[in-house]
Amino acid sequence: MNAAPDNLPPRLAEIVADFALCQGQEKLEYLLELSEGLPPLPAWLQGKSDLMDQVHECMSPVAVFADAEDGRLVYHFDVPPEAPTVRGFAAILGEGTRGLTPQAVLAIPGEFYLQMGLQTVLSGQRLNGISAILAHMKQLAVGHLRS
Repeated sequence: MNAAPDNLPPRLAEIVADFALCQGQEKLEYLLELSEGLPPLPAWLQGKSDLMDQVHECMSPVAVFADAEDGRLVYHFDVPPEAPTVRGFAAILGEGTRGLTPQAVLAIPGEFYLQMGLQTVLSGQRLNGISAILAHMKQLAVGHLRS
């Protein structure tokens, strides 16, 4: 088994390790399974896309919002069901960063997903989506450091 890197938050490291155990198409199947678990937007955020950060670099429409409580972040994502791969990325990032400080989010390496082996089943263009979502999450984290 590949050891998850020490520089990842614990829950994200667990997810990376789970993917490392999967072989070939199992990785894609696991990603699609995770996409089904992406939480819906909270009621107070539904229909308020103007409050969310649009991730224009993704091939599919993606919006993200960072909510902070006691200095810890929870990210909310709006990704259409027709984009299961991107929904999977959002589910990984949402679950893997839930309750982290802005500093911890900023410390996540931009290409951590390479340790998951997704590049063996997804195109580089698709993988750019997870980097783009993480980059927007980091921008939102910086905003919470300033407030």
